[in-house]
Amino acid sequence: MSGLQIYAPRERALVGAADVVLRPLGWFRGDVTAPARSPSRVLLLRLERIGDLLMTLDAIALARRAWPGATIDLAVGSWNLPLAQLIPGIGTVRTVDVPWLARDGRGDAWSTLVGRARAWKEAGYDIVVNFEPDIRTNALAWLSGAPQRHGYWTGGGGALLTHALAFDPTSHVGVNATRLIRAAAGSSSATPDVESAARARLAVPPDATARARARLAGLGRPVVGVHVSGGRESKQWHLDRFAVVARQLAETRGAAIVLTGSDADRPMVAAVEARLDGVRVLNAAGTVDLVDLAGLLSELDVLVTSDTGPMHLAAAVGTPLVALFGPADPRRYGPIGSEAHVLRVDLPCSPCGQVRLPPERCRGHVPDCMDGIQVAAVVGAALALLDKSPRPTRAGAPALEMTYPLEIK
Repeated sequence: MSGLQIYAPRERALVGAADVVLRPLGWFRGDVTAPARSPSRVLLLRLERIGDLLMTLDAIALARRAWPGATIDLAVGSWNLPLAQLIPGIGTVRTVDVPWLARDGRGDAWSTLVGRARAWKEAGYDIVVNFEPDIRTNALAWLSGAPQRHGYWTGGGGALLTHALAFDPTSHVGVNATRLIRAAAGSSSATPDVESAARARLAVPPDATARARARLAGLGRPVVGVHVSGGRESKQWHLDRFAVVARQLAETRGAAIVLTGSDADRPMVAAVEARLDGVRVLNAAGTVDLVDLAGLLSELDVLVTSDTGPMHLAAAVGTPLVALFGPADPRRYGPIGSEAHVLRVDLPCSPCGQVRLPPERCRGHVPDCMDGIQVAAVVGAALALLDKSPRPTRAGAPALEMTYPLEIK
């Protein structure tokens, strides 16, 4: 089908063929233009990774304002359950581990997915909004039986929806998500203040904040976080450069360094820590869950990181950021809601968007788009954020400050 936004040619052809088969479903929608009654139950689908969920916080807040009398539930991958439970205004958080998004092959079988969707049908949702441009999750929305199903047709499966938009690849993920909620609200009796949703935040539990402060006690200020893992080979910066950045910030500003990462990241973090003798370092890799990581990030003065889930988590709690971007486009995936300096190299091939399956020439080593980011630029961006006074409060984030300024409207 013309217009499908699917990179792999074979997959695009398969989805296009499926759309042809599904097209007759669109003939039996009935009158979907007539305004619906004010919904009592709404389900939002956001089944992808940590950053994908956090980039839709504004859209979720907008949904809460659009349907103030409704119970708004959220379906996420189980890996995001702890964070989803911190989002204000959500009723029930449902978990669905779709196999094409779960790592290490831990996704649910299709029989399980169908059973979950049928349970949604029993819940009697009036509206289902699917933030994922994907034919498979559109199928789950269809199985929910909701009379209104909103999503994107550009990943296939538009006939499975009652209202389908084109995902705009030139706009931020968060912009697309809020646009989808506005379209859904326009087809029901939404309140007039739907246009005035405030910037969303994660609500870090007080006990997580207390544990973070206890861990940082005695380190002094400023405290700079360094997240050394890129999450994928295509987004990985040099470990020795991370170490040089940390050392220079320690020497020029007396900064203490907090190294973050998952349990699997421990060897990488240890390699950086080994280069920081004489520097005040807290190695937190593999020692905190997502909620405590949110608390720890919220107490940092600056975080230096590649384009990762922790980058979005830091933005969601208002921590100033230096974010290193390579194959992904920051205009689409940049941090939202935090003061941020985004650094990237302007190459003819970048951003290519091929994060999961990079070109052959970019495999097995730090790709050129990451290699071109120099230590001096990263240190300079971090110092600029440290020199800002007073430090931004968590209650009201400053305007976004990026290479590509983003305004999620």
